[in-house]
Amino acid sequence: MRRGRESLLRSVPSLRLLWGWLRAVSGDDAYERYLAHCAREHPGRPPVSRRAFYRDSLERKWSGVCRCC
Repeated sequence: MRRGRESLLRSVPSLRLLWGWLRAVSGDDAYERYLAHCAREHPGRPPVSRRAFYRDSLERKWSGVCRCC
């Protein structure tokens, strides 16, 4: 029992790293990165809401020409 518990505790940091990488690759952490950017670069300005952030993101992604030729 003790070996299994120690193994699990050792794998937790690895799982956290994997989860963080997966969120970064999929864009799931985009709002958190935006908040960090706002706090660092624009400390006096309030950030937009999560809903407004994703709405703007979708508008930028899908507006304009979406074809190759």
